[in-house]
Amino acid sequence: MTVLATLMLPILAAYLPSSPDLGKAAGRCRAGEAGPAFIVQPIGLKDREGTFKLELYPATERDFLQDDNILIMEGKPFARVEVAVPKTGPIAICIRAPAPGSYALSLLHDRDGNRKFGWTVDGIGFSANPKLGWSKPKVARSTVVAGPGITTVRIVLNYRSGFGVAPLKNGGGG
Repeated sequence: MTVLATLMLPILAAYLPSSPDLGKAAGRCRAGEAGPAFIVQPIGLKDREGTFKLELYPATERDFLQDDNILIMEGKPFARVEVAVPKTGPIAICIRAPAPGSYALSLLHDRDGNRKFGWTVDGIGFSANPKLGWSKPKVARSTVVAGPGITTVRIVLNYRSGFGVAPLKNGGGG
């Protein structure tokens, strides 16, 4: 890729509308999934409303939470799974990884269904459960490793707490 093309990617991505379908084909687990894949168990749900949006990113600081258009245009790993929050029972969300290796995962509990994080309403969590502050967590504190099979990851959800976000004190109602 030329230097000019590399410099133009962020500009092009800004003009390309992000499709909620980007990364879904790559992320969707198959029946009897053998891996590499993650099974994510959300911990500390506030309630059983809305949807979950689980996303897989490269485990680099530059690429973690990067715009999906840019990642896909650069040929980097990105996957997304969106599922309704089940009304009862245990929760396990499967997302495929392109190969064994290190990745970072984000999990949004989109309680209001608007497809984006609203800190006053929604819950958010990351693989390896870093403590959250006023900015995105460092990728080094959010990295998990996918083996050749299924890797189980528990992600603690954080909701509005005072002027920031934190896990619920009572452990959640979901």
